[in-house]
Amino acid sequence: MSSFMARRREPQLVAPARATPRETKPLSDLDDHWDLRTLQHGLEFFRPADRRPPPANPADAIRAALAEALVYYYPMAGRLRELPKEKLAVECTGEGVVFVEATADVRMRDLGEPPMPPFRRAEEFLCDVGDAGVVIGKPLFFMQVTLLKCGAFVIGTQICHCMADAFGTYQFLKAIVDLACGQAKPAMSPIWERELFMARTAAAARINPEFQKVFDELESYSCECDDDDDDTMVKVPVEDMVREYFVFSERDMAELRRHHVPANNLARNVTSFELLTALTWRSRTAALGYGARRTVRLMIHVNARGRWSSKIRDGYYGNALFCPIVETTAGELCARPLEHAIDLVRKVKQQIITEEKMQSRLDLMPLLRAKGSSFCPQRMFEACDVKWTGQTELDFGWAKRIGGGIPSVGLAADDTTSYHFMCRNEMGDKFIVVSMLLPRPEMDIFREEMASCLLKQLTN
Repeated sequence: MSSFMARRREPQLVAPARATPRETKPLSDLDDHWDLRTLQHGLEFFRPADRRPPPANPADAIRAALAEALVYYYPMAGRLRELPKEKLAVECTGEGVVFVEATADVRMRDLGEPPMPPFRRAEEFLCDVGDAGVVIGKPLFFMQVTLLKCGAFVIGTQICHCMADAFGTYQFLKAIVDLACGQAKPAMSPIWERELFMARTAAAARINPEFQKVFDELESYSCECDDDDDDTMVKVPVEDMVREYFVFSERDMAELRRHHVPANNLARNVTSFELLTALTWRSRTAALGYGARRTVRLMIHVNARGRWSSKIRDGYYGNALFCPIVETTAGELCARPLEHAIDLVRKVKQQIITEEKMQSRLDLMPLLRAKGSSFCPQRMFEACDVKWTGQTELDFGWAKRIGGGIPSVGLAADDTTSYHFMCRNEMGDKFIVVSMLLPRPEMDIFREEMASCLLKQLTN
């Protein structure tokens, strides 16, 4: 595909369509974390559908729907400011969000049918936000609608991660889609209720001893490490690393299960995320060449929605992800069968299972925030499942979503998270795509480790 450039119109500030409350809303202790002080990028690809006649200009319809959606999600039109003790709050000023209309002399088929990560020329579909790691005093949401030659279009978004996690982001996008379809109001009413995820006072806090132990150990393994430490991911600058995407078909997943999941009644309950996280964690650890006695850790994102059901109501769009950690040694992880790694992944998910344990995690958040943005544990692998966050519900009626996800461009400089996407090909077949960031030599070894595992499936 030849290179192209999007022709962007001047950015516009889109304010709520009607007057909204002027107030200050503190963020929760889950929202207010240094790692979330960034603009999270996303791309969504749409093709015209025959069910309803399209508007004359899709960008105009989406911009009008965005203004209407901000009436319901009015904090998104405000600005963040810092309170004492570095706590964040949103000033609901109604200043608005950034909207850009663009065109590109390219067809959807030139981008892939359908587009797959890492998404070609992704930067052309995103607004220029400056430093994505600066969120205080800036608009909290940016949207670019790029119209293609074939009538298809691409929506590029950047949202302040302090305001919403992936589930909340797609809830907000779904509200825009609902209104662009002609609905009178969003199908899901938004709920703020950030007080649900506040740490208890120091006197009332009851941090689980297991969590406190992990925190104390992580603190001793911060980025201020000895020169003889073997964590390549800390020593090599991110700009010297490469991000690649690994595709797994339904057949691949079936073969992985057949050869690596124990044949018992629990086998069918091993999710694709658990299986692929175990596989990539073990392969990555082997590629990085850690000493056999070195402690390695896995951190995963666990959604509290459905787990804290007595508290979280439908419509909550703030951050509701907890990040439990499990640890082992590099030797144990790499020498034992993949079944062992799967058990560890399942174990870490079970850490956040009761309301008291989730509240205990919240009580730990002020301690983590106090460590600041330099708190960077070593030999940590972080995995995040974004396959089921609501993106498939983005249907305008006059345009159908055919793909999307998190592009590699625009990611925070230190974002080493491995993301799991769901994609479909032109035949409708499902694929899971897993991202990986590693230095080039280690990426080559990682690819060999993965290929070796897949080759065993064919020769067993």
